[in-house]
Amino acid sequence: MSAKVLISDELSPAAIAVFEERGIAVDVNVGLTKDELEKIIGAYDGLAVRSATKATPKIIAAAKKLKVIGRAGIGVDNIDVKAATARGIIVMNTPFGNSITTAEHAVSLMLSLARQIPAADGSTQAGKWEKSKFLGVEICGKTLGLIGCGNIGTIVADRAIGLKMKVIAYDPFLSEERAVQLGVEKVDLDQVFRRADFITLHTPLTDKTRNILSADALAKCRRGVRIINCARGGLVDEKALAGALRSGHVAGAALDVFEAEPARDNILFGIEGVICTPHLGASTTEAQEKVALQIAEQMSDYLLTGAIGNAVNFPSISAEEAPRLKTYVKLAGQLGEFAGQLTETSIKVVRIEYSGDVADLNVKPLTAAALAGLLSASLAEVNMVSAASLAKERGIVVEEVTRDKAGMFESSIRLTVKTDDLERSVAGTVGAGGRPRVIDVRDIPMDFEVSPHMLFIRNSDKPGFIGKLGTLLGEASVNIATFNLGREHAGGDAICVVAVDEPISDEVLDSVKALPNVVRARRLTF
Repeated sequence: MSAKVLISDELSPAAIAVFEERGIAVDVNVGLTKDELEKIIGAYDGLAVRSATKATPKIIAAAKKLKVIGRAGIGVDNIDVKAATARGIIVMNTPFGNSITTAEHAVSLMLSLARQIPAADGSTQAGKWEKSKFLGVEICGKTLGLIGCGNIGTIVADRAIGLKMKVIAYDPFLSEERAVQLGVEKVDLDQVFRRADFITLHTPLTDKTRNILSADALAKCRRGVRIINCARGGLVDEKALAGALRSGHVAGAALDVFEAEPARDNILFGIEGVICTPHLGASTTEAQEKVALQIAEQMSDYLLTGAIGNAVNFPSISAEEAPRLKTYVKLAGQLGEFAGQLTETSIKVVRIEYSGDVADLNVKPLTAAALAGLLSASLAEVNMVSAASLAKERGIVVEEVTRDKAGMFESSIRLTVKTDDLERSVAGTVGAGGRPRVIDVRDIPMDFEVSPHMLFIRNSDKPGFIGKLGTLLGEASVNIATFNLGREHAGGDAICVVAVDEPISDEVLDSVKALPNVVRARRLTF
């Protein structure tokens, strides 16, 4: 059965064509209420939206088949990413499709604000001729302060430099080297407030950035500053901005986004020196076409090949990488499950070493798979998408190491778990036919494939143990599928891993634990 996608917001017909050309069934149903969407979302593998549809936890909980939510645009604040992540749903956006369009709108608003163009237009068309009333300011030689210097911010910086402005930028992720390349001065937030003649915002709305232009922040700004926001409503405290405008401390503001949208009534409306547009940042013919095509292509790639592009909650995987990664993802997951079932105390550190050919691949998805497997022993709802965030929440340090050589194997993955009182590792490789194999447990060489039902035993290497174990399992009518042994040295620690056809009962497990020389026995399920 082919994958099925719901488009619940207005998208270019080009998006529909992409899905259909790729053999994906698509329904277009725009303007659904929350209840209507909740009733039908369970039938779909993908959901394509713009900003109108709200993918709430309730909607996501009802989406039993949903694998991907695609946002045709940058911001994903209308999607509960945390809820989607917990369900293993990929959330994608199109961060580059409307970058130029949004940046151009910000620059247009800045120019309009400097020369009071909307007010002057309204006055002139009303039959007035008020030249003296609309005395503007030049932007040449002025200082533009950027809050956020990502995709859109860098384009604004480039255009502003072309207009002979001095550009300063606050962005925690902007390196000094990158700032030099862009021709901007990297500064702290207070310097933006103190020095900028114009401030434009280009940052996502998060707990840290909400009301980043607060009353206190606006008070720090130089008198006569002008504010432009084409990013997200909520970045600016609208009540504080209204007060600063009325007092004359802020000379003007141009806003494309608002705390509550649609903004049919707002405290800033009617204040002199304010320009408002109805969230037009991405609204050009070119941008709408680009983001629609991009999100349809990204969602199709994921549903058909497993390729992940521009996901906000998972590492990217190219279409070329996806087939090569598949078997290693399986191996990493199995190693994680193996280690997780043998770890009974709180995990402090997880180190994953990639050696040989696998080290040249995109290892982030492999790490996600290993963590998902590791945490699945104690967390029922963990998946590859949520694993990294869940590990972080629990204070687990995750280390990745890549090595050129893998010893006697072309590739290998070693997962090491550290707790307060122990360190143990398990390693594996992909064998003939693309079948994952465990090749090392606790630094003891082994060679086996995992099976649905297994018995793990650590014992002292003494004569007669194998016979006693075989007899016990035989008498309990437990059929052995495979039997694998390894030891440190003669008479030392040994490991026995047995695959069986049926689950090991509590009674059988207790009997195994009671055998002479058994140090530890655990049943494993995969």
